[in-house]
Amino acid sequence: MQLVAPALIARQQETDWSKWHVFFADERCVPLDHADSNYGAAKKVLLDKLPIPSEQIVTVNPDLSPSEAAVVYQERLGAVTGGDGEAPPVLDCVLLGMGPDGHTCSLFPGHSLLDEDKKWVASIEDSPKPPPSRITLTMPVLQAARKICFVSTGEGKADMLKRIMDGDQAIPCAVVQPGRAEWYVDTAAASKL
Repeated sequence: MQLVAPALIARQQETDWSKWHVFFADERCVPLDHADSNYGAAKKVLLDKLPIPSEQIVTVNPDLSPSEAAVVYQERLGAVTGGDGEAPPVLDCVLLGMGPDGHTCSLFPGHSLLDEDKKWVASIEDSPKPPPSRITLTMPVLQAARKICFVSTGEGKADMLKRIMDGDQAIPCAVVQPGRAEWYVDTAAASKL
């Protein structure tokens, strides 16, 4: 987010922010002001600096159980996109990161959520990376998006990025729109390409 925020902030005069709806591809089930909250981090770095109407920034409800929060989040996603619960919504752009194990959102290598094909938003309560309780967009939503943009930085991502670019289908990032996803990486992350 810290790499993307300056570019968006610099273009804020050229953008009609009233048309933007912000959803989080995954979110930890913690209070919104908790240090682990994706919303909290995005608010501090970006959202407080842009005139996106607050009602168009969709957050997880941390007072609900993860499974209930996922249902409510999916309903809100459907209300904005006009989805009917069957075909996944078509999002204009999804900004994703890559974990050191090649996970994206809360879709981890070998996890059963990789095979979820009915829900748009799913809960996970056994995340291999803390905190364990989260909600996440599912692979059908990522595959249906008009544009996927991955941002990955640092030398620690170089080996995994090479495996992804080589098409290792065991890695969740490699499965998201292979050949179409756009990657924004720094020199360190790209050092083995």
